[in-house]
Formats: sequence, structure tokens, C-alpha cells
Amino acid sequence: MVWGFNHYYSLAIFMADFFLGLIINTVTSLIMDLTSGYPFWLIKDGLPFIYPKLQKDIHAEVVILGGGISGALVAYYLVKAGVDCVILDKRTIGLGSTSASTSLLQYEIDTALSVLLHKAGVENAVRAYRLCDEAIDKLEAIAKETGLRFYEYRGSLYYAANKKHVPFLKEEYEVRKRNGFKVSYLDAGSVKDQYGFNAPAAIFSDHAAQTDAYLFTHCLHQHNIKRGAQIFDRSAIVKIEEHKNAVKLSTTEGNIIVAKKIVYATGYEVVNFIKKPVVKLKSTYAVASEHFEKQVSFWKDNTLIWNTADPYLYMSATNDDRIIIGGRDEEFYDAGKRDKLIEQKSEQLVNDFKKLFPHISFVPEFKWAGTFGSTKDGLPYIGTYNGKPHSYFALGFGGNGIIFSQVAGEIIADLITGKKNKDVAIFSFSRT
Repeated sequence: MVWGFNHYYSLAIFMADFFLGLIINTVTSLIMDLTSGYPFWLIKDGLPFIYPKLQKDIHAEVVILGGGISGALVAYYLVKAGVDCVILDKRTIGLGSTSASTSLLQYEIDTALSVLLHKAGVENAVRAYRLCDEAIDKLEAIAKETGLRFYEYRGSLYYAANKKHVPFLKEEYEVRKRNGFKVSYLDAGSVKDQYGFNAPAAIFSDHAAQTDAYLFTHCLHQHNIKRGAQIFDRSAIVKIEEHKNAVKLSTTEGNIIVAKKIVYATGYEVVNFIKKPVVKLKSTYAVASEHFEKQVSFWKDNTLIWNTADPYLYMSATNDDRIIIGGRDEEFYDAGKRDKLIEQKSEQLVNDFKKLFPHISFVPEFKWAGTFGSTKDGLPYIGTYNGKPHSYFALGFGGNGIIFSQVAGEIIADLITGKKNKDVAIFSFSRT
């Protein structure tokens, strides 16, 4: 599809209105500025679909708060189980954390398996990794079912940022291999020969993928609508009341939603709903290059690349011949402070890339920042909280948010429909 001037002009007007809306909405207690700059996927896809604003009182079996990738996947599994769903988002659909996602899909959790064994126990740690591994194929099947064209399998290369990290990397390789994950260990010579950059060692896995989380979200919503789901955006909730047999929600415009169950898929904004400190909010950065002409492969098989640094550097190649680099996280959440660093962080990320691939001329075109969250063990929080019988949470924190959202969708659908799910305890609030 070729975009003309009017398309770009309309998008520019939309972006201006969007950011102005964010400024205005900060006067409410439920708004959090999750992203800034020009996220690549949002610019690329624009507004593929329009959703109505809630303007009446409604009833449903389940109401889902949050219309990003997490809410969309939870709704997918609930609709598939025959559950009547309503999805509400206070923003335009997809304009929270989902639009800022770099859309890498890996079974590796931010906490290495060799470390997670000691935090979660061997059985739970391996099972968590296995669920993430399985999610890659399940998401591919869902992408096909919902009409998403961009879902590509890739390899994943996890390299040692320096020589001091080699012993850790060797241990991680042995732990994964011992527990049935298909991995290969590469020494410095193999990394250089195969991928063209210098690193002391690396672990290669052939099971990873890349997609477009923003467009995937819209495809899921369209699929769910055809199967009876109702989706409303620009519909902020100002009050939530849990009664004996139902939950009652009130919007800013006075409309009432009554449902049997509520699912919180609000991501990092969960701090507005629960008191327990389950996540540490951070700021993260990303930059996308200009389109490369006649570029087929930037490095071997355009494998997803990331490293052992903290925060880690990662990079990928898009399906329209661009390179995305991300990382340089900061240990704070402050929208103004975060946004002031976009130019500096983008320059640092480009320099990080050039140190690895000096022969590739990386010219930045899109730069953005977003909110990122980490938990003590790197795992998401999924399920019930604080004994509330009508409330469920799908909180896919960490770098594996899309993967965790798929896992959450299955677990929550089982819980709401009364099925037993053996994985609930792994991601429960009571684990920490």
C-alpha cells in the first residue's frame, strides 16, 4: 500500500490530537502516560479500524478492562469458550503499551532459566519456559485464524556482552539443554563467522518469532466482534463496585456496565487497581531505521539478537527491511524525564548497533519511549487477587508481554469457565 500526502497529514493530525488528549486526561486518576515519540508500528499501520465509544448501559458475562494485546487475547479465548464479553479501553484501541511494543516473541523470560530455577523452583521454572515456548506456535495459529499476515518465525541469538558473562552463558546453555530445549552453543569464532560481529560466546535457539503487536490486536478484535464480543474505546471507568453476584462499573459519562466477572488487562496501569507492589516501572527506548533498499538479510537469517547486559540490548529486522534496536532502560517511571531522553537514548542505541555492525549504515527514522515493568522473578501475574471472587488479572509484565498474554488468555478462560488449570500457581499473586 502506498501512502499519499493526505494519509500522512491525517495521521499527523491524529497524533497531535492523541498527545493533546493524553495531556488532558492526566487530570484523572486512572491515566498513565505509557508511551511517547513515534512508535514504528503505529505509524506503519495507522488506524486500521474504528471502534465505538460506550454511550449506553450494558450487561455481559465478562467485562475486560484494557483493549491492548492482553485484553484482545483474553477475549479471544473467552469468546472461543462461548463467553459473552465486553472490552473497554479508555484510549483509542492499541495506543497504550501495545503500540510501543517491538513485537519480538521469544520463549526466554527476562530472568534466565538457570536463575529462575532458584526463584521459582525447578518444576515451575521449566514449566514457565515450556509454556512460553508453546505460546510461539499457538500465537502463529491464532495469527492465521484472525487474518494477520505478518507473523514470521525467526531464530534467537543470546550473546555474552563481555567475557565475564561467558560462565553464566555456559551454565544457561547446559540448564536449557538438560531440560529439553533445543539450543546450540557458539564460541567467539562461530559468532563471528555466522553473524558477522564480535562476541565472546552465544546461545542459539531456532524457536522465536516476530510480529506486529499493534495490528495483531486489531485483527483479534475484529475476529472477536464477528463472534459476538463488544468493544468500546475512549470509554474510561471511574468507579468499580464488587457486589455479591456481580461487578458494576461506571464510566466518566455515567454509563453503567454490569457483569458477572471482570478481567484487568490494563498492563502497567494495574498500580491504580491493586495495592500490592507487584511491578517496578521503568522507562525503555527503541529506534527504527530507514527502509534499506535491496536488503534481503542484514545478518544470518535476520535472527533476533539480544545480549546478557543489564539492561540488555536487542535488535531485529522488520518485514519491510528496517532494523529495530531497543534497550537502554532507565530505573524510573517519569513521563517528562523519560521523554527528554529520547534523542540521547536513540543516539546511544545507534552507536551500540554500529559497534557490532560498523558496515551497516543505520539511519534512524522513528524513535520512541515506553513504560516497561519488571517483577522480582520475571514472571507475569495471572489469576485472582486478594480473595475477590469476581476479579481476574492478566498482567504480562516484562519483555515477554505478548507471550505472557497468550498464556494468560488460556488460564483465565479456564478459571472463568470452571476448568482446572495446573499452571495457575506458577503465576499467582501468592507466589511472592
